[in-house]
Amino acid sequence: MWEKLLYFDRRIIFLLIGAAVLIPFLTQWTLPHGKITATTQSLFDAIEQLPVGTPVMISFDYGPSSMPEVEPMAKALAYHILSRNLRLMAVTLVITGPQMADRAIIPVAKQLGKKYGKDWVNLGFKPGGAVLLTQMGESIKRAYPTDARNNPTIKLPVMTGVENYDDIGLVVDLASSGAPTTWIVYAHDPYRVNMAAGVTAVEAVDYYKFLQTGQLIGLLNGLKGAAEYEFLVGRKGFGKLGMASQSVAHLLIIVLVIIGNIGYFTIERHRSRRR
Repeated sequence: MWEKLLYFDRRIIFLLIGAAVLIPFLTQWTLPHGKITATTQSLFDAIEQLPVGTPVMISFDYGPSSMPEVEPMAKALAYHILSRNLRLMAVTLVITGPQMADRAIIPVAKQLGKKYGKDWVNLGFKPGGAVLLTQMGESIKRAYPTDARNNPTIKLPVMTGVENYDDIGLVVDLASSGAPTTWIVYAHDPYRVNMAAGVTAVEAVDYYKFLQTGQLIGLLNGLKGAAEYEFLVGRKGFGKLGMASQSVAHLLIIVLVIIGNIGYFTIERHRSRRR
């Protein structure tokens, strides 16, 4: 019996993993959220405390390859910001960012009845990186004379009273790379703008040091952070569904590893007795 398990057809294992991932999606099954991480709660609380009408800036510094982890964060944040009647400004340091911003914000804005140019704006991509962040510290409208749709930013109601970082209540960088560090060095440190970040799980370990120093006031860690934020804002999205699939698949892998090890050591014990 154990020898058969050790030589189990790997195609069946692939099918089991596929089923573990797909079934939660097809059934819309979610797991209990558990305890909310302090770094997720602190970001939620920071947005809750902002007065109505305060501009909040999200930097969409990720691409299609990171969408499964980061886009659920973006949608949950956009929902929270717009539902609280805060103004949402989307910027990016990467060329794929404007498309990522529209994908995340447009369906949420339609759901909440929010208008482009009045409640939110996609300022688009401008080259320059650190130079661009420094320019925004002096004048956001000069750094972005037009938005991603070629509208003059000076004429957009959402930009009324917004000159530089002093007028931004919070900047949240959603990234799959080192972009949050660039924001911290060239925006937070010289201009003291409040900052938070949402990153892929593999990147998160690099940013806990900035929480300890106070350079970040919150951090969303991968799909778990997205699922937690969805729970806090009362919105069911890909984060919760993805965590269910991920958890079931991980549990299945653990069970298969345990069975494989039991089988291996059982066979070795029988072989040693025969000797």
